[in-house]
Order: sequence, then structure tokens, then C-alpha cells
Amino acid sequence: MLTITRALFDQIVAHARADHPDEACGVVAGPAGSDRPERFIPMLNAARSPTFYEFESQDLLKLYREMDDRDEEPVVIYHSHTATEAYPSRTDLSYANEPGAHYVLVSTADTDDAGPFQFRSYRIVDGQVTEEEVTVVDAY
Repeated sequence: MLTITRALFDQIVAHARADHPDEACGVVAGPAGSDRPERFIPMLNAARSPTFYEFESQDLLKLYREMDDRDEEPVVIYHSHTATEAYPSRTDLSYANEPGAHYVLVSTADTDDAGPFQFRSYRIVDGQVTEEEVTVVDAY
């Protein structure tokens, strides 16, 4: 289960909406071993594409060094889908190399008549996708 604050939830959704029609992407870091997302880090989609996202390699290297210096890890790795549901694609699975992370997908397409977006979280380990419950709290 992913437990996330309302503020972080809102920041992820706002980033997805702001970058639409391109896919948005980013990370929420937290203290190593805590499974608690705390620090919102929006990233630039180097692909600048409505159907694909890619972290800029230099930005990603800088981020991992910074997290290492702060004793943090990527607790949430997020991106948006602009025209499809919030479910990992085959490409998403090929990039999922953090088995401890929550992979959040935000769809900015109204594909299920449930409203203007979907916010869903998954665990992806060895190509296996497991959807998990998302609990939004005011504070930890």
C-alpha cells in the first residue's frame, strides 16, 4: 500500500496536468528504508512526448547522487499517460528497475468516466505488476 500526503498527491497531479499533452515524470524521495515519500522532485521529460517519457541521464545521475548524500531513496517514481488509462505499458515495465519503489501512474485522459484523471500505484518486480491501494493522508 502507498501512503502519501495530500500535498504530494496534489503536486504529482498538478505536474501531470501542467505537462499535458506530453507525459510528465518525476520522483518522490524519502528516507532510506522508510517507505515514506517526502520530497517531491519533478523531472523534465527528455523525450517531450505524449506517448513516452525518459529521464535526462545527467539529471537522473545528479538526482541519485543527491539522494545518496541525503540518505534517501526513490520511494515513488511517477509519470503520466495522456491518452490511455493509468496502467504500466510494456515500455514502462522495461524501465522499472527499482523493486522497492511505488510506481505511480496518473492518466490525464478521461478513459473510464471516473473524472479528469486516474491516480494509481503499482509494485513492479521482475516484470510482474501488482496494483496497490493508495491512501491519501493530511500528514504522516
